[in-house]
Amino acid sequence: MPGANTTTLRLATRGSALALKQTVLASDALREAGSGQPESVILRTEGDRRVDAPVDQLEGQGWFTAELERSLLDGRADAAVHSAKDLPSALAAGLGIAAYLPRADARDGVVSATGERLDQLPAGATVGTSSARRAGLLAGLYPGLRVVPIRGNVDTRLRKLDAGDFDALLLACAGLDRLGLGERFTERLDPVQFVPSPAQGAIAIETVTGSAAARACELIDTRDTRIAVTAERAVLSALGGGCLLPLGAWARIEDGRLLLVAALVVEGSIRRAEAEGSPDAPEALGGMVAARLR
Repeated sequence: MPGANTTTLRLATRGSALALKQTVLASDALREAGSGQPESVILRTEGDRRVDAPVDQLEGQGWFTAELERSLLDGRADAAVHSAKDLPSALAAGLGIAAYLPRADARDGVVSATGERLDQLPAGATVGTSSARRAGLLAGLYPGLRVVPIRGNVDTRLRKLDAGDFDALLLACAGLDRLGLGERFTERLDPVQFVPSPAQGAIAIETVTGSAAARACELIDTRDTRIAVTAERAVLSALGGGCLLPLGAWARIEDGRLLLVAALVVEGSIRRAEAEGSPDAPEALGGMVAARLR
């Protein structure tokens, strides 16, 4: 059966600075839980190779995850560390999410060249993003600004901003925070209005279901993160979309209730839906919100 029963877990990861930082966080959590010192298996995904192609023009799903999943199934690795927002709505057969680490800031943030917020930028100012969701929300909420596609890792994007290629960037707060660059944000956007991507800010650890690695990783699972991400991904799944669908979904537990807000960009307009329910039924809540979005 794929997956190892050795004391040293092999963690598949992409090679970007952010991916490696997230793998360090996973390794630290596993070591503290008694799983020894995991080893990193660095892999290059198809999305990493196709750096010149706009993300929304990549066909299919799993551009940043499929190679990591293959490494689990063929025995090269025991667990895979993902940015949870990159996961397709359906995992490869035989695989499951054994753990979610504590979620970081789920919001989107703005890094501007001059320190201005989005509502302070002049008409026609250029904002770089590779996300159809961010582009659609930006067009709806800040119609005077101009979206310009951008690819590359965080360092590449910041260099392009500093070189004057853009007036501002939209980036996930969790990414810059984990890289120690959170002070570069000009503002962090309201997640109820500028709704984050499903599972944004969460780190997922994927394993072969029922394997020794799965049992080891289950020890570091975070309940509140799993509940919120399950609700958000349920919206994505119910709408039949992958990680490139222009959908925002953000869930959180407040006063014992699970609150979920979602926004879907459809033909230039933004559809919104909100609901609340029991933390014990996150998938049902996600399905309810998806039905309202339709």
